[in-house]
Amino acid sequence: MDGGGRITKQDSLTMALLTPYWGLDGIIVLMSIMVTAYLYATRKFKYWSKLGIMELTPTPFLGNFTDCLLLKKAPSQFVKSLDPEIIKQILVKDFTVFADRYATTDEKNDRLGYANLFMMKNPAWKLLRTKLTPIFTAGKLKRMFELMLLVAKNMEQHIETLLPDGNAKEIEFKDLCANFTTDMIGSTAFGLNVNSLDNPDAPFRQMGRKIFGYNFFRSFEFLVIFFMPGLVKYTRPTFFGKDTAYFFRTVFWDVINERIKSGAKRNDLIDLLIELKKNHENDNTLEGFQFSGDDLVAQAAVFFSGGFETSSTTMSFTLYELALNSDIQNTLRKEIRDALEKTDGKITYEMVMTLPYLDMVISETLRKYPPLGFLDRVSCAKYELPNSNLVLEKDTPIFISMLGMHYDPEYFPDPEKYDPLRFTEEAKQSRPKFVYFPFGEGPRVCIGMRLGLMQSKLGIVQLIKDYEVTPSGKTVTPVVIDPKGLTTTALGGIYLNLRKVNTAAG
Repeated sequence: MDGGGRITKQDSLTMALLTPYWGLDGIIVLMSIMVTAYLYATRKFKYWSKLGIMELTPTPFLGNFTDCLLLKKAPSQFVKSLDPEIIKQILVKDFTVFADRYATTDEKNDRLGYANLFMMKNPAWKLLRTKLTPIFTAGKLKRMFELMLLVAKNMEQHIETLLPDGNAKEIEFKDLCANFTTDMIGSTAFGLNVNSLDNPDAPFRQMGRKIFGYNFFRSFEFLVIFFMPGLVKYTRPTFFGKDTAYFFRTVFWDVINERIKSGAKRNDLIDLLIELKKNHENDNTLEGFQFSGDDLVAQAAVFFSGGFETSSTTMSFTLYELALNSDIQNTLRKEIRDALEKTDGKITYEMVMTLPYLDMVISETLRKYPPLGFLDRVSCAKYELPNSNLVLEKDTPIFISMLGMHYDPEYFPDPEKYDPLRFTEEAKQSRPKFVYFPFGEGPRVCIGMRLGLMQSKLGIVQLIKDYEVTPSGKTVTPVVIDPKGLTTTALGGIYLNLRKVNTAAG
């Protein structure tokens, strides 16, 4: 400032915006931003407590999801601590309000992830569900079973090469079971000889690993899709992965064009999608879905990924528990061998699907290790909970924990124990409904449930009838669930010894 009181050019350079000092201005601005961000992030922290509902104390910016974001806890383990009391109301009675999943991907950026039956929103979901249901009739499943038997025979031959002398050998069973179910789905859905058992690096198997290969990036993608869908438009995650999506598009159209050209019929998913394409390709009445392009590829992609992963998970955890519980394994083997005596050694659809103890074993596995340990829904309208003053606003996410119910000692005493007798007819009748739902419940129950059970049961029959599984030096007890996984996956795999059983008694 000069002697006349005027601000000089030199003085103006040294003055800041709010104070005489730029450094102090920076601190003030930074603190203001931090306070604003904190207030915004904590604005709903008392949302449930104000409604008279107990809530866990959240962490600023991370909420209650800190361990999941840091990949220290699997999402299914996180929601296990939540206690849903209105499952039937949400999944069945008021399904129209909770018909959609909370999870979503970007409609344009990830069309395969957005438009498949698992993720699709109403009203397109309801129509497509009706159109796809016929592929899972008993007659269609029986025809698929004949194709599955060929894959089961391939597994038998593959294991014989692994154990040429019949002596025990340590095997990682999650990968073996995934190879088996990948070949199953490749045959029943696509009409292809995928050959993952003999070639674990076959293209379909590689794609399966990419979908469920829980590195940091894939884990983050699934966390955003299922738990923070508001960030989807910014982070642009993909449900199947970019490389896998490209693979599905290429393979699908190669198969469908070849099937149309040849006129061959296999009564599989491809045939059904071709029929839908022919009958509805020019149908513009269904908003948000077309029976062509990526919308059709999306159904093939979700059928493949869901079909191989859930069945291989069920198979591998069943073998793990059978290895730890030799009495249960011996009882199951006896049931299988007694049934085979009645069919002259032939594995049949009726035999596999009606073995009572096998069904109890698989059911108990699905209790302890449901492939996806939670269900997600979102309220499509304002909703008042019955017998309560609690009102859920529109777009409120709902998470229902399978693990929380499946491990509730009120319904399943000593829940950590593996006990197939929990699923005798008498035991099932004694329990309330909606405490056991490994495939979901209500109108949105897994459409491929019977196919998945058929695959898992056939795989167990094929193995246990001739082989014994026992713990190996690398068997981890109790099993540790991979905290990075969206689905229920054993950290580091499932290692067991496998050996040939020569005597009828096992």
